Amino acid sequence: MTDLSHLARQVEQLTNAKVLCIGDVMLDRFVYGSVNRISPEAPIPVIRVERESAMLGGAGNVARNATALGASVQFLTLVGDDLPGREVMEYVANDKGVEPYIQTERNRPTTIKTRYIASGQQLLRSDNETTSDITPATISNLSTLAGQLAPDVAAIILSDYGKGVLHADVVAAAINAARKAGKPVIVDPKGSDYTIYRGATVVTPNRAEAQAATGIAVNSDEEAVAAATKIITECGIDNVLLTRSQDGMTLVTKDGEAIHLPTEAREVFDVSGAGDTVVACLASAVAAGSSLADAARIANVAAGIVVGKIGTAIVYPDELVSALHHHDLMIGEAKLMPLDRMVDRAERWRRKGYKVGFTNGCFDLLHPGHLSLLKQARANCDRLIVGLNSDASVKRLKGESRPVQSEAARAAVLGSLETVSGVVIFGEDTPINLIEAIKPDILVKGADYTIDKVVGADIVQSYGGKVVLANLEDGFSTTSTIARMNEGNS
Repeated sequence: MTDLSHLARQVEQLTNAKVLCIGDVMLDRFVYGSVNRISPEAPIPVIRVERESAMLGGAGNVARNATALGASVQFLTLVGDDLPGREVMEYVANDKGVEPYIQTERNRPTTIKTRYIASGQQLLRSDNETTSDITPATISNLSTLAGQLAPDVAAIILSDYGKGVLHADVVAAAINAARKAGKPVIVDPKGSDYTIYRGATVVTPNRAEAQAATGIAVNSDEEAVAAATKIITECGIDNVLLTRSQDGMTLVTKDGEAIHLPTEAREVFDVSGAGDTVVACLASAVAAGSSLADAARIANVAAGIVVGKIGTAIVYPDELVSALHHHDLMIGEAKLMPLDRMVDRAERWRRKGYKVGFTNGCFDLLHPGHLSLLKQARANCDRLIVGLNSDASVKRLKGESRPVQSEAARAAVLGSLETVSGVVIFGEDTPINLIEAIKPDILVKGADYTIDKVVGADIVQSYGGKVVLANLEDGFSTTSTIARMNEGNS
């Protein structure tokens, strides 16, 4: 039996991890809309675009996953001298856990993958990219930086998407520098020739990639071991972690040991980016001091979590710890979370086709008026996020005697309500920062306001969102309830 508490403690150590990620970055764009008709020009659906979003993909998603787990990342990659390349740089710069070493090459477009989605279904993906060789000068720069950076980290990730960054010379420079410094190299491979990764500590092919590299169909534990062993013996790689979709993972070491890990997935919505999560988690855990076997177990749990999300998603330490302790709550069902987690949750809800609503308040001593507001708010959306004033902000707004209940107690009560899908605590006097970050489709406030007085109404309306004024229940307020209580004690 795996000591889950032992693994959970190792997850807590991921904040000590320092990794170098080298590979092909790309921009993942998502275009969301609705389809109500077929084009008269051709038998194709017409998507009415409602909103767009973008995030880092490829090696950028590996870096995102590593920093989400708490690791610090040095990121070596290449972009084109174009607007998407500058957008990639901006996303990287906004991730405080990443130290960027981004090279630029003229006349080479930054890779963009655009997905068109309606009603939670992907209709089309378009790729704007080149896989031609990078210039000798760029190869030299990347190789030099790889050699210089490798000794300063605890593990190196090579995230190969076949877009040119991991030229054979760059790979060799990274692996040679890492071996001299005694640092492990974890590779998410591409193509069928794994001899390019000779000297790597571990490669993480999926079932199809392993078959392409070895010619062995991977449909059983025995075949997985055979394919992994062939890679080890013929390609000069120490270990293989073979990911096998619904069959979990198989770790085969250079000593011939084989560990089969059953899948941890409870629901599978989207497998895109799962390989990024595996390699990021594996490398971060090894960098934090975990054995390769324990790191593989943690990565297996992380993969089970991320395939339950939509799009190129990431995994957080608390999700890992919860899963390792076999909590009965489905991943992500805990309602109270920080803003960055809530933004991620709201985005995933929208990708499933749900309308996200938002309301806010102090909710001190929950009463029927509060319940009515929340019920009306939920009736206008599919998922309702509640912004909850912190204790400090309630005190500023309501006076020194407030709140009666702590923010933790108020959040727990709100989270117990069926109408509430998520709770995020904010310390400012207004929820404007939450609204800007979450971008709700529906903003709800009590009818004692007019729309022009609702904080954030202009922001929500600017991207086509709706502002709803909920009817108020007369005779209910926390202030009057406290006053009546004080009268009874006088």
